[in-house]
Amino acid sequence: MSIPAQTDRLIATGRAHLRAGRLSEAVQALFEATRQAPQSVAAWSSLAHALRRGGKGAESIAAHMRALQASASDPALAPAAQAMAAGDLAAAHRILAARLTAEPDDVPTLHLFAQVAGRIGKQDQGFALLARAIELAPPFEPALALARRFLDAMAPAEALAVVEAQLARQPGHPGYRSFKAGLLERAGDYDGAIALHRALLADAPQSPGGWTALGHVLEMTGRTQEAIAAYRRALAIAPAHGEAWWSLANIKANRFAPDDVAAMRALLARPDLPPQARMLTDFALGKALEDAGEPDAAFVHYAQGNALRRQQRPYDHAVTLDQLDRARRLFRADFFAAREGQGDRAPDPIFIVGLPRSGSTLVEQILASHPAVEGTMELPHLPRIAGRIGRYPEGLADLDGEALSGIGRDYLAQSAAHRHDGKPHFIDKLPANFRHVGLIRAALPHAKIIDVRRHPLACGFSCFRQYFASGFDFANDLTDLGEYYRAYVALMVHWDAVLPGHVHRIFYEELVADMPGEVERLLAYVGLPFDAACLRPHETARAVRTPSASQVRQPLYREGLESWRAFAPWLGPLEAALGDVLARYPAAPQA
Repeated sequence: MSIPAQTDRLIATGRAHLRAGRLSEAVQALFEATRQAPQSVAAWSSLAHALRRGGKGAESIAAHMRALQASASDPALAPAAQAMAAGDLAAAHRILAARLTAEPDDVPTLHLFAQVAGRIGKQDQGFALLARAIELAPPFEPALALARRFLDAMAPAEALAVVEAQLARQPGHPGYRSFKAGLLERAGDYDGAIALHRALLADAPQSPGGWTALGHVLEMTGRTQEAIAAYRRALAIAPAHGEAWWSLANIKANRFAPDDVAAMRALLARPDLPPQARMLTDFALGKALEDAGEPDAAFVHYAQGNALRRQQRPYDHAVTLDQLDRARRLFRADFFAAREGQGDRAPDPIFIVGLPRSGSTLVEQILASHPAVEGTMELPHLPRIAGRIGRYPEGLADLDGEALSGIGRDYLAQSAAHRHDGKPHFIDKLPANFRHVGLIRAALPHAKIIDVRRHPLACGFSCFRQYFASGFDFANDLTDLGEYYRAYVALMVHWDAVLPGHVHRIFYEELVADMPGEVERLLAYVGLPFDAACLRPHETARAVRTPSASQVRQPLYREGLESWRAFAPWLGPLEAALGDVLARYPAAPQA
């Protein structure tokens, strides 16, 4: 008898014992099956169920994880994985549906099937599959991570309903409660999010991740000292918790003590420090050394942190150039002339675009200080809508006026979840929306667009020393940064040419030099009367969801304008990549 046949017989025997309640015999047979065929998903999954039934939770989870590892080479799942890789999602769907009918509690199949559901836009179905996987293997981290991505892709109200349904089945599940806390935060219910984070910590007070999650919401809502205390609590529990070190570094009011610097250096000297913790600690130590007046040592750690991040998130500038070139080819003056009068005419949105670390959060805070404007966050809706158009942006050329109006209405409907104050205008501060100015003009022709620009070396280095949790992969290399800045300026030159006067530009240095004049011009562009509160943005109480959260709560200062100069000796690659964009700043090279 061949080994596969022996294994199949052992699996069948083990399952029969399990159905009959003979747990010891089931575990014995299934353990032998995994010994004979360590790459058998069915053997490991069945063993996991038997162990779980026997009350051996930790061993059950370990078996589920072995099943997940084995799934990469399992002959029953390989055709589905191959179909996914080839983009044949319908075939993958058929294979996995049949497999799940035969093996309804197979965690790797549930996980793979959820990925297919997500790729065809059925996040709710994908989440349901993941929920079953999580139920079978409660701390199944890959499923939890993918579930969070699915929730992020849903509207907050929809995602919250999905999580509430799972909590009704498993009321104390820490993963779903954590999801709910994040969704309350996304929806602007910060008090509810803080309360739920505290409840989670009451159940698991030794969770460093729980303390950092609480710290993030506290910092976002201006409770800086409480946030610092939460991050310090995380470090007391887990001194190698890199996220807490970086979170402290990212608070302007925090200053690291010599003991903190020594602790971070000791961490980085450990060969066993995980890459994520090493990267975040490098960024944090860089900030500590910069504050201590040691730019040479600080730059070494910024560079090391960025190198690790670049390994995680490679960036291909050719892809960016192709996307922007295609936008320039489609969005010409005749494109907009042919669509004059189309799109949704609501004047509600104010888009602030540009690069991160350009001063855009300050401009947002200035506008949000006006009684007619609500600040929200960097909303993800416009890029997601663009991604559903098909071949973007070329697919826009095939849409009629009603379809363009529908896009505008869809954006407004999705953004409504973030509007709580009933004000006539709201801000979307996603920087990369500079790519979508053409879509905004076509679908929301009365929306306002503000481009905030900062000195290329100041902006570029500020991006380089900042850890971004997601997106902005260009920021991990000085040459990529310079090339991306050039591409951004070139596209903005194009928008100015085909949509003259449609985009209002603010230079950060000019805003600092003449805040009253710049604010008056900004409000005139938006169509709002002057309000003196806009000159005191640091006094405006609201949640700020960006790395600059602590800075905008302080009076405007000039010192930061030149802080990059201490690092000038190391910025040669950035300067070279910027070329004439740097030489002509604040003017821009013409296309």
